[in-house]
Amino acid sequence: MNGNKIEILSPAGSFAALHAALYAGADAVYFGVGNLNMRAGGAVNFTVDDLPEIVRLCHESGAKAYLAVNTIIYNHELDELYTLCDTAKAAGVDACIAGDMAVISYLRQIGMPVHLTVQCNISNIPAVRFYAQFADVMVLARELTLEEIAQISAAIRQEKICGPSGNPVRIEVFAHGALCIALSGRCGMSLCAYNRSANRGVCLQNCRRRYRVTDVETGFELELDHQYVMSPRDLCTVEVLDQILDAGATVLKIEGRGRPADYVSTVTKVYHEAVAAWQNGTFCRELAEDWRKKLETVFNRGFWTGGYYLGMQTEVWSKCGGSQATVQKIYLGKITNFYAKISVAELKIETANSIRPGDKVLVTGHTTGALEVDLKELRLDAGPVPAAVQGDVVAFAVPERVRVTDKVYLLKNKETDEENESKAETPGTEAETHFCG
Repeated sequence: MNGNKIEILSPAGSFAALHAALYAGADAVYFGVGNLNMRAGGAVNFTVDDLPEIVRLCHESGAKAYLAVNTIIYNHELDELYTLCDTAKAAGVDACIAGDMAVISYLRQIGMPVHLTVQCNISNIPAVRFYAQFADVMVLARELTLEEIAQISAAIRQEKICGPSGNPVRIEVFAHGALCIALSGRCGMSLCAYNRSANRGVCLQNCRRRYRVTDVETGFELELDHQYVMSPRDLCTVEVLDQILDAGATVLKIEGRGRPADYVSTVTKVYHEAVAAWQNGTFCRELAEDWRKKLETVFNRGFWTGGYYLGMQTEVWSKCGGSQATVQKIYLGKITNFYAKISVAELKIETANSIRPGDKVLVTGHTTGALEVDLKELRLDAGPVPAAVQGDVVAFAVPERVRVTDKVYLLKNKETDEENESKAETPGTEAETHFCG
């Protein structure tokens, strides 16, 4: 039995994703508001007025609320920064994620806890000692090995390196999600090509495209072994999570503030189960394989298992520019009614798709988060039916409350239902910015 307290830190780029994270068991949720975060152009984002509600929802679920203020800050933005930090503190935000010293110093001035972003590229013990005067939690550089993480964790314990709270510094590591080709996410590719900086939250993801290399003098074209040579696969650590936790990491960050609620729900649940298994001594290869299969069902660009943590030096490139999820979401329509006493929902099917008993659907919405439902029976006005098609308003039982206007998707296995490919969501609807934060 391992009694270490491990914090699962989940992303939220919308209220649907926030609810999904909390329902799935996240210990903390991180999010951004406005323009001063690394997802300013890549997620729905919240507004300053949303802060009290976000904090309330998190705290009622026993989770913490962390505001990302992790972009580079310029002089003309200082007043905006100060107002945002003051508002966050007044709303009860538990900590702010930051890397710019203007942000860090002001947060310390007003007594707001600081968590250091990965862009600080903390890679050694002297850096931990230095930053400990400002922060209680530090994200280590993504390029470190497990041995290097273990050495830093051991030094924190042996030297009793504490943050401003007086407690030992906690080590946070990136556990799952999209990777950037740049060192700890400090990418300049979008800036160079389009004057849209990743470090300002407005990356255009030009690394996710296919490229040809051409000699401009002769016209000779270099044929590459892989066309997506700047688009890494997503990091997946669930199969080596026991080694990461043994190395001393106590905060596991799930990347994906631009990804949908079902992604947040599935990934949070999987890592929650994996941490529990490590703590009670049941973590094993068979369970890890099952967890990986579950992770493959939601948005991913293929997985790089363990990544740099296992000593790998070269990132594994994605096979495509979009998702390789094994389960496809096919939009059906919206919830038109919910009967609370009998826990039955009505769905109007808007698209040229049909559903049958035995199918599985996903209901997602602002408050519902992401709810998967196994359809045991479908009913129209005339009673039970073997199928429902476009234009039908069909009723089915749901295990939890859903809301009017919630969106409903049919979940189909891609491996056996490729004929539905053309009916899937428009490509790119689940795309997300890939830089860290």
